[in-house]
Amino acid sequence: MPNQTVIAENIHRLQERIADFAAKYARPVNDILLLAVSKTRPVEDLLAAYQAGQRHFGENYLQEALVKIQSLQNTDIQWHFIGAIQSNKTRDIANEFDWVHSVDRSKIARRLSEQRSPDRAPLNICLQVNISNERTKAGITPDMLTQLAKEISTLPNIKLRGLMAIPVKTDSFHEQRSIFQQMHQAMDQLNQQGFSLDTLSMGMTEDMEAAIAEGATIVRIGTAIFGPRAQK
Repeated sequence: MPNQTVIAENIHRLQERIADFAAKYARPVNDILLLAVSKTRPVEDLLAAYQAGQRHFGENYLQEALVKIQSLQNTDIQWHFIGAIQSNKTRDIANEFDWVHSVDRSKIARRLSEQRSPDRAPLNICLQVNISNERTKAGITPDMLTQLAKEISTLPNIKLRGLMAIPVKTDSFHEQRSIFQQMHQAMDQLNQQGFSLDTLSMGMTEDMEAAIAEGATIVRIGTAIFGPRAQK
């Protein structure tokens, strides 16, 4: 388990890399949000990251996340749900998170809308796109985006913000950029149809540069902040 100093140094180093990539590809650095992927990490690691200035955390597993949210309830953390969503989990997701990146069905969106407290700000939603057409991956194909976006954009208590993808892994920078470019084009096409999307959640530790080059506004980083996950 990395100590508090190591986590702080890792975050500082990542912010420098993001700034370098932003400059390289003529992007405003303030348009790129670092999301700390904190699944399986103990509360102490999240607190160390928080004390180093990190405010956005992504969780995949609801029950684990709820414990952390309760433990850190007196902070100004923004919680992002980035895992698969089961229908029986939507109530807690709707009311304990600020963002949901993994919506790929109108049924789930409707449940999140119905179960989000109207007293809270609308829940920010990203549609998960299976951009590499992998059978084992969740998400919708790009040709289904317009219909789903139309269905979701009319729902109360949620706000459609953009798209998310977990592309097939490749070491080729050219291939990484090509895939992320498809995501950017998909969002542009939706905006040309009258939607007002501003978020591309894409890019992880290994492909962050390519994602930033193609317009990522949220990069989801775990290992480069917290170190390798412990093997169970």
